[in-house]
Amino acid sequence: MSLPAVTDLAAPPVEPARDPYHVYLDSLTSPESRRSMRGCLDRLARLLTGDEGATGAGQPWHLLRYEHTVRIRTMLTDQGWSAAYVNKHLVALRRVLKEAWRLGQTSAEDFARASDLAPVRQSRLPTGHHVPPEVVGAALSACGDSPAGVRDAALIAVLYSTGCRRAEIGGLALADYDPGARSLRVRGKRDKERLVYLTTDAIGLVERWLAIRGSAPGALFSPISKAGRLRERDGRPVGLTGQGIADILARRLGEAGASRRTAHDFRRTFIGELLDAGVDLATAQALVGHSSPATTARYDRRPETTRRAAVDRLRLPAARPLT
Repeated sequence: MSLPAVTDLAAPPVEPARDPYHVYLDSLTSPESRRSMRGCLDRLARLLTGDEGATGAGQPWHLLRYEHTVRIRTMLTDQGWSAAYVNKHLVALRRVLKEAWRLGQTSAEDFARASDLAPVRQSRLPTGHHVPPEVVGAALSACGDSPAGVRDAALIAVLYSTGCRRAEIGGLALADYDPGARSLRVRGKRDKERLVYLTTDAIGLVERWLAIRGSAPGALFSPISKAGRLRERDGRPVGLTGQGIADILARRLGEAGASRRTAHDFRRTFIGELLDAGVDLATAQALVGHSSPATTARYDRRPETTRRAAVDRLRLPAARPLT
């Protein structure tokens, strides 16, 4: 790894079992988290080495010192990325440094100094778009009666009525569904479990899908072949990937003639609708699995509505020439 202002960080190749990169990724319980943080570390490696084909594997992370990591933070902010995206990479950097310390490759003092990086501060409005009810209705109509269409209608209904993340939907198993309680047991970030609840209309669409899916243990939502068969492994339906869910949304919205919306747009809409309906912030936070109420509060549309109503009280003077 060639770092700015560092003349030589050469080190012998690291054994995979002793590689902080692999050890850190293996410690993550979610496949989505492993994919995401692997991407962060690989981007860091490419940024630092100048090699577009580089990955974080085998890099001498244990040789990084405070002057290097401060420079890395500056390089990340210079990319023009959002604060949240930069901070995500800094989290990955701190964690791989911590694994290097745990493996005895660096001292506690060097680890503490190198990882002592302030997060990037930035005030941004939440990204994404509102999903109007009529757009959801049009997408549901576009799904049709094929096995894939019935699955997609149930998937869209679950997204709209729970605000779950893509990875959370893809990780749902049939055993997580409780029709009596109208609930789903969801595993979120850092493997935290929570219960979310379905509307009666969403329950009807899920039950319609289950009549096709069957009662075999496995993923609740699964890829379907052109022949209408569920993709299975060892006799159990496998789950959709986050990208698979994104593709389903893009296809159904396109067929409905609606503009593109993402799973995060459904999540944003769900939070906004809850807060508009007077649901308290703590309840909304628990339903969507945010670790901080401040994150949930960013989606509160009520102050925006109040400010817009204030501006609506103004009247633009009629155009007339000065005499």
